[in-house]
Amino acid sequence: MTTALDTATKNLGQLFMVGLAGHEVDDSTRDLVSRCGINHFILFKRNVTTPEQLAALCSGLAAACREAGLGAPLISIDQEGGTVTRLPPPFTQFPDARALAEDAAPEAALRGYAETCARELRGVGINMNLAPVLDVCPAGEGRFMERRALGGEPATVARLGCLVIETMQLAGVAACAKHFPGLGAATLDPHQVLPVVERPAAELRRLDLPPFAAACAAGVAAVMTSHTIYRGLDGQTPATLSSVILQGLLRRELGYGGLVITDDLEMGAIENARSVAAASLIAFTAGADMLLICHDHDKVRAAYDAMSSALRSGRLAAERVLRSVRRVAAVQRRFAGQ
Repeated sequence: MTTALDTATKNLGQLFMVGLAGHEVDDSTRDLVSRCGINHFILFKRNVTTPEQLAALCSGLAAACREAGLGAPLISIDQEGGTVTRLPPPFTQFPDARALAEDAAPEAALRGYAETCARELRGVGINMNLAPVLDVCPAGEGRFMERRALGGEPATVARLGCLVIETMQLAGVAACAKHFPGLGAATLDPHQVLPVVERPAAELRRLDLPPFAAACAAGVAAVMTSHTIYRGLDGQTPATLSSVILQGLLRRELGYGGLVITDDLEMGAIENARSVAAASLIAFTAGADMLLICHDHDKVRAAYDAMSSALRSGRLAAERVLRSVRRVAAVQRRFAGQ
């Protein structure tokens, strides 16, 4: 008789999304697929030369998952446009989100971006775009998210962000709203250090949350967490690791039932204070469904082993794992054709 623990253990690898080193499916990636059951991936510039090569890589990842008896993978990328563009020409080169939002006809510009981007991604086998950025960031204040944001007014960011989400998802690519609950007020880059946003809760709800609330209501496939401390919400813990923010605010207050994915757990904001393995278990316990680890496969293995150990010992409940597995599977069914 198969128990919930057996099922959770078998499916644990589905809770990870990982990067890979080069232009082909290497032995280390194959090991993660076959030994750990990991079947979700994120691609970067380092993985791309031509559309033909990229299509072959995505096909190879899907084949490796099939051979291991796993479902069709979610294959993601950050194709925001501007400074966060992973695909070189002949893929369409888009300006940054700010420029599109400030176009004379922003709706048409952003719809064109979403349609073209989704078509080109699907054409090479990518089924998830880690976009749009829904951080609200006023212009002229020197904050690092300014050019990646759709604007400085919550209503504008909500309207334009939902347009991108709905257009992209209708074209068959899962969208991801980021960086919850809003990185627009941060002055430090979480890739390097841990930012702190000092806004009180009422101000965060008024300025930062409306675009995410709108995206949740619009059925966005995924929400990505921010590696930032929000004093008005949880004074000590980055959002990625905070049950107050992920379960209390995102799940209960905003009513979001979809997939919650962490930002890269190898970022300095997280890894400067704890190991990726420790952060993975904390983030999952706090309410994340999918753990994003973009570079080091040894850290992926350590995180998988930490999660597996917690599951076997009872520190992590099997039903909690299965709940997240079901959320991942729902996105797979819709966008990976599983």
